[in-house]
Amino acid sequence: MEITQEQINNWKQQHGDVFEISVDEAKGYLKKPDRKTLSYAMTNAQTNPLGFAEVIMENCWLGGDEEIKVNDGYFLAAAGQIDKLIEIKEAELKKC
Repeated sequence: MEITQEQINNWKQQHGDVFEISVDEAKGYLKKPDRKTLSYAMTNAQTNPLGFAEVIMENCWLGGDEEIKVNDGYFLAAAGQIDKLIEIKEAELKKC
């Protein structure tokens, strides 16, 4: 499936940041996970080592080559990059 720049721009308007993940020639596009998706992914990861990546991939997938989601080799390669979707900002706690 060919994804156009116009499609990517539409996704950006809808979801904010859009990320491209590629494995060999296959490309997929994901949005950042929201808090609800992260919570579900973390819960799933407790009983299934790949559960975190599966939940994020399924819930944040915007489009692209489905091969990344269904081919085990491609999925495992992509799963190694999933944590980069999650940006954790620094916080500071002070006693007043």
